[in-house]
Amino acid sequence: MKLPGAPRSLFSAARLRLGALVALPLLALVGGFWLTACQTSGEGESEADGPSTRISTLFKPLPDEVPELGDGPVAEARVDLGHKLYFEPKLSRSGNVSCNTCHVVGAAGVDHRQVSKGVGDRKGRRNSPTVYNAAFLESQFWDGRAATLEEQAKGPLQAHVEMDMTPEMVVERLRTLGYTSLFEKAFPEADTAVTFNHVADAIAAFERTLITPGAPFDRYLEGNEDALTAQQKAGLKVFTNNGCAGCHRGPMLGGQGYANFSHAKGDADTGREEVTGEKSDRYSFRIASLRNVAETAPYFHDGSARTLREAVSVMGKAQLGRTFNEEEIDKLVAFLNSLTGEFPNVPYPRLPRQPPQPTEGS
Repeated sequence: MKLPGAPRSLFSAARLRLGALVALPLLALVGGFWLTACQTSGEGESEADGPSTRISTLFKPLPDEVPELGDGPVAEARVDLGHKLYFEPKLSRSGNVSCNTCHVVGAAGVDHRQVSKGVGDRKGRRNSPTVYNAAFLESQFWDGRAATLEEQAKGPLQAHVEMDMTPEMVVERLRTLGYTSLFEKAFPEADTAVTFNHVADAIAAFERTLITPGAPFDRYLEGNEDALTAQQKAGLKVFTNNGCAGCHRGPMLGGQGYANFSHAKGDADTGREEVTGEKSDRYSFRIASLRNVAETAPYFHDGSARTLREAVSVMGKAQLGRTFNEEEIDKLVAFLNSLTGEFPNVPYPRLPRQPPQPTEGS
């Protein structure tokens, strides 16, 4: 099914580089202080109004194409390969954990656990963020230690608590399973088709198809005043007038840059400090995108907020220094529900399986 203005085929070619994303200024945010420009009173802007100039400056519709995917049969072959690899449990040491185990495409790209379980039921220490719209993020992981989807894809494959493989094991196992011809189609100019880097490249290509445009808020930003309910418009006003948009703005309503999260202070997990070694980055984490947030509980890097209402309350106290009342929380949650986009239909792929080769003398 094709949505208005949005190609929903899994293999839709994507050729835009998101000039809107690049052009948006990144925010310098220290100690939880927010942009003064986002704390204006909003006088003269009724809840029934369409998006004002201020709203249109703060937010942009989510693009319906993803960057850097390319076009043509090679790009399609690469996405097809990545689709299979994403669901391939043999990429884990135990043979029963895939990318989709923790980032379930049929469940908004998450597993709804506080922290995910990998090989041998080993638990990670952070909540698994959604894979949807990850192509639009400035960096990957809560601490931003991976700059690209390709770099990110290599992490879980090798992490002891996740899939617990080595690059050599990954390559050998895929060759044994019968993936070689698929790699040759996806990487026709490579001297060696099946490589660990190509595994990451293919998975990243598939993940770039996982986008969710067409949310009610997108339609509102495009001029459809009826796309939001009166309560959602009221929630938008609470959101902008209280400084939430200081971090959660742009096409992703967040996802760019880092902020100190005072709610985490005292925890063993010190966030981005572990990457940079800078004390100024202690308890800083990547600013979460709010796209599809109503579908991705639990919340925060540690999964400590079980519901969206709880997350809104915590953010008000920890980051804004104020306590939202029940009516304000109702409005904010209503607005956040307007950020749920249209999810693509992602079928479970048929995975290559060739019979074991007979050993000599058998």
